[in-house]
Amino acid sequence: MHCSYFDAGTCRSCTQMGRPYGEQLAGKQAHCQTLLSEHTDLEWLEPVASQESGFRNKAKMVIGGTAQNPTIGILDADGHGVDLRKCGVCSPGLRAVFPVLAGFIRRLRLTPYDVPKRTGELKHVILTESPDGGVMLRLVLRSEQVLPRIRKHLPDLLAALPQVKVVSVNLLPEHKAVLEGEREILLTEQATLDMRVNGINLHLRPQSFFQTNTEMAGALYRQGREWVNELAPASVWDLYCGVGGFALHSAASSRTVTGIEASGEAIVSARLSSDEAGLEGMEFQAGDATAFALAAEQSPELVIVNPPRRGIGKELCGWLESSDVQHVVYSSCNAQSLARDLAALPSFTARRARVLDMFPQTTHYEVMVLLERTA
Repeated sequence: MHCSYFDAGTCRSCTQMGRPYGEQLAGKQAHCQTLLSEHTDLEWLEPVASQESGFRNKAKMVIGGTAQNPTIGILDADGHGVDLRKCGVCSPGLRAVFPVLAGFIRRLRLTPYDVPKRTGELKHVILTESPDGGVMLRLVLRSEQVLPRIRKHLPDLLAALPQVKVVSVNLLPEHKAVLEGEREILLTEQATLDMRVNGINLHLRPQSFFQTNTEMAGALYRQGREWVNELAPASVWDLYCGVGGFALHSAASSRTVTGIEASGEAIVSARLSSDEAGLEGMEFQAGDATAFALAAEQSPELVIVNPPRRGIGKELCGWLESSDVQHVVYSSCNAQSLARDLAALPSFTARRARVLDMFPQTTHYEVMVLLERTA
């Protein structure tokens, strides 16, 4: 993939840009195998390649410049806006929204937030595209000052962008280096974006997590389903379940599946997907994954974990060690924390592993490991 922004030094976020994709994928496989080299019984499946460009279903863009000439992209070292609206890793559907959005900012005179001066209102825009082309738009504001203006002119924006199905405002009054605040104000009647993956309709709410590469998310869930169905456990827990991707793919008439997720919004979405599909034996609860496991009276036969980059940690590893769990499906976006967690699970043996390239043009990737209790 060629990127003019990278060549010009304007943006260096994609650290592997310009490196042949085959080399990128082989490098990720080698990196993961090195980190997990102590697991000598591990069978390595073929890595799953992604599209090299246009694969991102989500764009998290900083708004800079001025209301008359806004930039949509990142900030430079001095806190000034750098426009990246033609970013090649974003899907074509997302790139089509950027110029219309820039016009909307100009017409409404939405002043971009100036980080050095700590003035202005519009901080970020967060866009997500579904597999069928629907789009969710979130505007991150410092306050509610311009909210009436946005509400008034929103019909014009929706007329210009009929693919936009969900619009919300997120409030981030603090001056700190985070993407969004806690409070979300929905501006459209439709509250969720339909993300159909492998025939299952996942419902994405504004503050819910979803993988940024839909194609790889589908491959991830298929691999999980394959391992679960092969082992045929009667009971499954999906910890850190998000909107229910792994849990919903693990459903079976003879199986109970419980999904646990800290985000209450994500749990609402998971329940909706389960109800729509008419699935039996499904339960979703909002809560901390480790606290849920420690408080449970019984353990399931199989546990799926898909934690954030920090991994599952010593406490949950300790619970797994002392439990009756026979198998673990571990999906990790950070092979270093995965290796640390596996070292804390001596009663389990890593049997199979697969690298899935969720993040081309970078050194990041997803890896799934199937663990079996052997002690």
